[in-house]
Amino acid sequence: MPCSFAPSTPRALGRGLVLAAVLAASAGGASAQLLTDPNRDWREADVPPPPALTLDGLVPFTPSVHSQLRFGVMPDSVTLGPDGVIRYVIVAQNDSGALNAWYEGLRCATAEVKTYAHWNPGPPAQWRPNTGANWRSLGGEFASRPAVALARGGFCDGATPNGRPADMLRALRQGRTER
Repeated sequence: MPCSFAPSTPRALGRGLVLAAVLAASAGGASAQLLTDPNRDWREADVPPPPALTLDGLVPFTPSVHSQLRFGVMPDSVTLGPDGVIRYVIVAQNDSGALNAWYEGLRCATAEVKTYAHWNPGPPAQWRPNTGANWRSLGGEFASRPAVALARGGFCDGATPNGRPADMLRALRQGRTER
């Protein structure tokens, strides 16, 4: 019994060769697209120092329904750099008033986060730089739940920042969730 995929005529063989050539050309195009990836030459801009820590007007958000901490982002800390990185300060507090804060950057284009500094309550109370910080994926077992919540809650619109910082904060306040 002949194989149903085998060309039975020279004309069918010719069509098969044309199809194979088209598939090979499109695979080459995909490789070329990888070589022209717009993120390939991306460089992070100079990172401004963290802003002064304040608890006034924190915009609340929920990274996990199981967390016993209250989370908020300092609205005046949210910036969008020329490199496409959204920088912000997150504050986490427990019921007794103890707090933790960190200064991060979020790249929507690559779904990554970087922690630039942690708040040290002191004395003296001050930001402690996270020297040698690397970009980490928002996925996987070491994902930052607060960063994921901010990305999905309004900071990112897919792989791009969700407009200006005011737009991001408005979406976060309205409780937008990623589609």
